[in-house]
Amino acid sequence: MAHWLMKSEPDTFSIDDLAKRPRQTEAWDGVRNYQARNFMRRMKKGDRIFFYHSNCAVPGIAGLMRVVSEAYPDPTQFDTKHHHYDPASKPEEPRWSLVDVQFDRKLKRLISLAELREHEARLPGFQLLMKGSRLSVIPLRDEHWDYILKLENS
Repeated sequence: MAHWLMKSEPDTFSIDDLAKRPRQTEAWDGVRNYQARNFMRRMKKGDRIFFYHSNCAVPGIAGLMRVVSEAYPDPTQFDTKHHHYDPASKPEEPRWSLVDVQFDRKLKRLISLAELREHEARLPGFQLLMKGSRLSVIPLRDEHWDYILKLENS
C-alpha cells in the first residue's frame, strides 16, 4: 500500500464535502498536470491519502481518505461545457485520468503547513515542503506518513 497527499481548495471541495457525499466517495477530477496525473495512474485500491486544504487562510492536512478505484479517464476532459474541458484530448486517447476516493476520517485537528515546516528536519524529501512545489498530487514515503500521523496527537 502506498501513501499520497492530494490538495483541494476548501472553497471548491473540502474534507467536509467529501464526508457528505453518497457513500462518502468522489471522483477526483480536474487534475491537469502531467506529473500529478502520472502519480494518480500509479495509485491502487486501498492506498491511503492525506486530504490537504490549499489556498486558504490556514493550509494544511485536514483528513484521511482512501483510493477506491484504479485510475480511469476523467470524463470532464470531453465535456465541452465543463471548465476542465480539454479540446486536445480524444476519447480514444484520453490525456487525463482520475481516481475515486473515499472519506476515511477528519483529523482531530488541522496539521498546518506552518507546523509541517517546523518539523522539516524530520521530513527530509517531503515534496510539499520543497521550494516551488505546487503539485496537487504527491507521493509520500511511509516514514513521512507515520510521522505526520503522530503529529495529530501532539
